Amino acid sequence: MEIAVKPSNPVTEAGACIVVGVFEDQQLTPAAAALDSTSHGLISAILQQGDLQGQVGQTLLLYRVPQIKAERVLLVGLGKVKKCTETGFQKAAAAAAHALQEAHIGAAVFYLADTPVSGHDVAWTTQILARSIAESGYRFDKYRTPPEKPAGELGRAHIALPEGMEEGALQQAVARAQAIARASAWARDLANEPGNVCTPSWLADQASAMAHRLGIQASILGPEEMEVLGMRLLLGVASGSSQPPRLIVLEYHGAPSGQAPIVLVGKGLTFDAGGISLKPGDKMDEMKYDMCGGASVLAAIQAAAELKLPINVVAVVPASENLPDGKANKPGDIQKSMNGLTVEILNTDAEGRLILADALTYVERFKPDVVIDVATLTGACVIALGHHAAGLLGNNQRLIHDLLAAGREGLDRAWEMPLWEEYEEQLKSPFADLGNIGGRPAGTITAACFLSRFAENYHWAHLDIAGVAWKSGEKKGATGRPVPLLVNYLLHRAAQQQE
Repeated sequence: MEIAVKPSNPVTEAGACIVVGVFEDQQLTPAAAALDSTSHGLISAILQQGDLQGQVGQTLLLYRVPQIKAERVLLVGLGKVKKCTETGFQKAAAAAAHALQEAHIGAAVFYLADTPVSGHDVAWTTQILARSIAESGYRFDKYRTPPEKPAGELGRAHIALPEGMEEGALQQAVARAQAIARASAWARDLANEPGNVCTPSWLADQASAMAHRLGIQASILGPEEMEVLGMRLLLGVASGSSQPPRLIVLEYHGAPSGQAPIVLVGKGLTFDAGGISLKPGDKMDEMKYDMCGGASVLAAIQAAAELKLPINVVAVVPASENLPDGKANKPGDIQKSMNGLTVEILNTDAEGRLILADALTYVERFKPDVVIDVATLTGACVIALGHHAAGLLGNNQRLIHDLLAAGREGLDRAWEMPLWEEYEEQLKSPFADLGNIGGRPAGTITAACFLSRFAENYHWAHLDIAGVAWKSGEKKGATGRPVPLLVNYLLHRAAQQQE
């Protein structure tokens, strides 16, 4: 899809369609007001008649508007003019893009970038608008036979340059939005693949192909290398599967080698049946999404390379399956981690923290500036925060603050949870250095406490994305979160390097 910024007048624009916003209480944006004046009050009459109330996301397509050059005009509701929220603006932008596709309109000019959203400038609204347009065309129907009748493809979208704005700054916002959208789409593609396709080896191959295309250094470790390194936690989780595990390591060098890298670690359970602690059959198919953390960090480093950010980034994904087998971990087994700590495995379905523990030890070799791990780790996080925010915990308040800010900016929010030493009491084991679960109370926090034991030598944060990484039900599918949060964080770090 082509998305660009251009100077444009809604009255004289002669394209296939123009998109303008209207507010509740019959208030118009400047572009809508210009159309209304030229068409002798047509839009005002429509609002007065109640054909469109201006509520967020409402749309109405008009044909042959008098005195207007464009073939069609799409009105989109923005809500109350003084209460135009971030999520409301994003919803309106997405609704407009979907309405164009449903109407099989292939090109449009959007006059929405100057929408007043409290606390944000035009560059922000332009980036969210461009990202919403780009993401609106996402489909994953490669296995449908015959495929569903597709909606029309919006092949070209122009964003009208608001008066007084520099085109270059908004073009940069569009470029960032498209990189985030491409990265999110790739993460969704990887996660939506079925488990019989997306194995640890397949995931490693996809990561290597992306790395080769963008000049990223790639290393793939197999069981033999893991054995030498002492990654018994990762190997133990994989022992019940016929699919060999992989440790995917990608290194993007956008800055001098002396600059400490930002390390992203993503859980890559390509299918999680729970092991011997077998999950219930209901919705077990969704456990192909247990690698969404891994997909998101691979996508984030892709975006960093595409945008040529002046920072160093490392992405590490421990990839395996977790299945029941005669060789699988058993409850009560004790395994030794790469850093030497022993772990009593009280529940084999708490496997994500085990493979992440060895990966968090492995990344010490990069002498990182910060380490961020991303994982669909606990159902307790879904109970605590629902499907709106990721859980965020860590050992460095500056890092947590920056991630929270990046999430707010990208409308990919996280929420900080406590990581107090009192919770570590729940992980005590009479037979090993620690157990891999701490009981039902504070399950998200005790999981992070477990990980913190392997991240003591650097600044670290943990994102639990179990509630936000995919949707269930009729609209089942990966969301691509938290790719926007991660990429916005990398963009901010890159900006700091250039100051």
